[in-house]
Amino acid sequence: MFKYLSLFLLLLVGFVFHMESRGQSVSTSQLGEVTYDSQGRPIANKKDSSSLTLKHRDGSEDSITTSFRYFDSSRYHHMDSSINDFNKIKSLPFTYVDLGNPGTPAHSLLFDPSMHIGWDAGFHSMDIYRYTLENTRYFVTTKPYTSLGYIFGGNSEQWIDALHTQNRKSNVNYAIEFRLNNDPGVYKSQNTNNSNIRFNVSSQSKNKRYSFNLIYIANNMNASANGGLANVNDLNSNSLGSLFSLTTRLASSSSSNPNPFNTTITTGNKFSDKTIYYRHSFDFGQKDSIVNDSSVTRLFYPRLRLEHSLKYSTYNYQYIDGAPVASDYLTYYSYLATSDTIHFQDKWAELNNEFAIITYPDKKNQSQFLKLDGGFQSLKGTLGDNFHRVFNNTYVGAEYRNHSKNQKWDLEAVGKLYVTGTYVGNYSGYVSMKRTVANIGALQIGAQNVNRTPSFLFNSTSSDGNLSFNTADTAGYSASYKAHSNFPVINAVSDVKKENILKVFANLDVPRLGLRLTGNYFAYTNYAYFDGFFNANQSSSIFNYLQIGAQKATKLNKYFKWYADVYVQKKAGNANINLPLILMRHRIAFEANFFTNLFLATGFEIRYYSPYKADNYSPFIGQYFYQDSVRISNRPDISYYLNFRIKRFRFFAQIDNLNTMNYSKTNGFGFNKYNFSAPNYPGAGMWYRMGFKWMFIN
Repeated sequence: MFKYLSLFLLLLVGFVFHMESRGQSVSTSQLGEVTYDSQGRPIANKKDSSSLTLKHRDGSEDSITTSFRYFDSSRYHHMDSSINDFNKIKSLPFTYVDLGNPGTPAHSLLFDPSMHIGWDAGFHSMDIYRYTLENTRYFVTTKPYTSLGYIFGGNSEQWIDALHTQNRKSNVNYAIEFRLNNDPGVYKSQNTNNSNIRFNVSSQSKNKRYSFNLIYIANNMNASANGGLANVNDLNSNSLGSLFSLTTRLASSSSSNPNPFNTTITTGNKFSDKTIYYRHSFDFGQKDSIVNDSSVTRLFYPRLRLEHSLKYSTYNYQYIDGAPVASDYLTYYSYLATSDTIHFQDKWAELNNEFAIITYPDKKNQSQFLKLDGGFQSLKGTLGDNFHRVFNNTYVGAEYRNHSKNQKWDLEAVGKLYVTGTYVGNYSGYVSMKRTVANIGALQIGAQNVNRTPSFLFNSTSSDGNLSFNTADTAGYSASYKAHSNFPVINAVSDVKKENILKVFANLDVPRLGLRLTGNYFAYTNYAYFDGFFNANQSSSIFNYLQIGAQKATKLNKYFKWYADVYVQKKAGNANINLPLILMRHRIAFEANFFTNLFLATGFEIRYYSPYKADNYSPFIGQYFYQDSVRISNRPDISYYLNFRIKRFRFFAQIDNLNTMNYSKTNGFGFNKYNFSAPNYPGAGMWYRMGFKWMFIN
């Protein structure tokens, strides 16, 4: 196997060198062309006849022709071409854990409560895989830019990532993104099929007064559910057998098979959402111009902006079991499956209409502005087949930002308040100040306070008698349960109170030392949580949570580097939250540059988190929930990676779960000492992935 892999790598390197060596083009610059600095100030380029000559394309020159900013941000970033971290191209950061298969429900190992106010359906276990408005990128490119990524792994895992952006005219840009993750898994009923698509276009009129942005997003996350192993001791006697043959708590009699082209979810969660967002604005301001020898460039500085946005979103959350085994539901979950199909579904439609006025005090600093806005939100929920809910809300907000001209200060203050409707009294306030000192680093401090109604899944406003539980194990069910969705949640809280969360944070960056320090302090009141497969709860007491992190890059010698990420977190007070005290990741890497254009990064990555009572997962309500009986103590996760880059081509290869290496007198040598991510949810054995990411600039 390694012989063929080596041959494949040699052929691939040769092919890439051949393709890149053909990358000659004519690079021209228009005389008198105007560019802009980071503050939006125009800079006129002088005539340069040398730019009209035939020359080899400069890779570093290409890299600065494409930049982007995130939705509602004014700061631009360049495309990332690093190769030292395999996690950057995956959807799941190292701070998250899933259910043992890529694309399954996941949650963070760090305390990270929702700070979203207003309506929230409450299903977030697949959020990490979604495209959102907040992570939408607006691109600025002088040339068409395309990025293609493909990774395949053990057991027919497939991952595809594609991006294309270009300017149709000087004032029109569009971008389209697509991502697909399909993995059959190694255990029964564990297959996933997640796909995302996003299209956005932005345009500005020739007189620079009118502009619009249009964004379309569609997410489809499908994850089968098996409830974990029926008996984890089966792993000890299965070292030479197929993990797929082990009995699981759900879909135990399933006839499904580990087929990479089988995307059917017979038992599991189906979460999907679609959003179309349109924003347009008209500016009042001051005209100006730059006069060169033979050309005049017209400029416009906005001083007052009228902005309107319209968003329409649909959400569909489902749990389905097309062939439930009644005895399994009763044995493991005390639930009486009385039909041949179990189907829980909530569907929502949201229409948001917002108007804003924005002023720019300094015409040459578009990163300084004051924004006043207000909006109307209409919500319609279809819960099950027949029950409907309609909400209407209005809100107001204000925002001030100032990234100073001298690049030293970055100030931000944002506030939002719901003034009428179901969520009246919900508010959010955020303030941040950042100070940058040249050649030293930057310090950021800030605070955020939110007062929010818990997610709709906690709300109890009407009754429903469609659900049947084993009353011996759910005493008082009929008295305490009031359905608020089609999902089977038992809400033991008769009056759900608003949560109040205070977050104080600080970040220190020292680039010269390769050091970043972070600190977060939380004060939390009326914490709403789940503590069972069907149970919701709320604590009225206040608790505190402290989280400290450090990221450090250390150069050991000319070629070897040590990257360390360390987090320590601790709660104070009575709260049903279990998270690891320590989370750390270390990478020992060999990094070098050969033959001018070949950059190599290879080494070991080790992730460790201290033993703790990990949250369990309930597919019936799509939630991770608190449990206090099973303690998980894993070996450190160990991976080996080999990555290289040749100009704009990047190759990635990684072998995961080397920590599962095991030897016993009974079964001999194997990779079968499995780590667990949740009670009854073991991971896979040794696993490999390899693929590429190729950027094209035409």
